[in-house]
Formats: sequence, structure tokens, C-alpha cells
Amino acid sequence: MAKGYIVASIDVRDATEYQKYVAASSAAMAKYGVKPIVRGGRCEVKEGSFNPRNVILEFESFEAAQKYYHSPEYQAAIPLRLGVSSANLMLIEGA
Repeated sequence: MAKGYIVASIDVRDATEYQKYVAASSAAMAKYGVKPIVRGGRCEVKEGSFNPRNVILEFESFEAAQKYYHSPEYQAAIPLRLGVSSANLMLIEGA
């Protein structure tokens, strides 16, 4: 079965307040067995435009990524991110 991924490119405007989202989403990630592949770190854009913070999360399947995203725990975390950052986020099925 193909893995599922969440890929996000985030522009954080208030790092202190954003940490509340990180804590809430981390708790949801632990509950749903999410494997963080990339969570911040150095980024060097070679083509196009991306936000400075990038995240890649791995799931057992695309359906598991959907379940996490729509879970009550993650949905409760989203408002903590919306006021202090902007993001491009997508769910992807792996090869």
C-alpha cells in the first residue's frame, strides 16, 4: 500500500504563538502515529517560491493522512496556526 504524506510550506509571523500550534499538533501526531520526515530546518529554494518553514509528515496510507487531518485533535490545533501564520498544505499519496 502506498504511503500518505502531508506537505506544508508555512510562513510563521509570530514564532512564540506558533509554538502553541506545534504543541497541539504534536499531541495529535502522537495519537495518530504520524512520522515527521521534515519539520522546519534549513531550506534552500532553487526554483519557484516557498515559505521558510516546511513540513513533511508520513502516514501508513493516504486515508490515514486524511483521518489525521480531519481528526478532532488536529482540527482543534488549526485555529492556533491560522492567526499567526499562513500556509500551503496538501495531502499526497506516495509511490
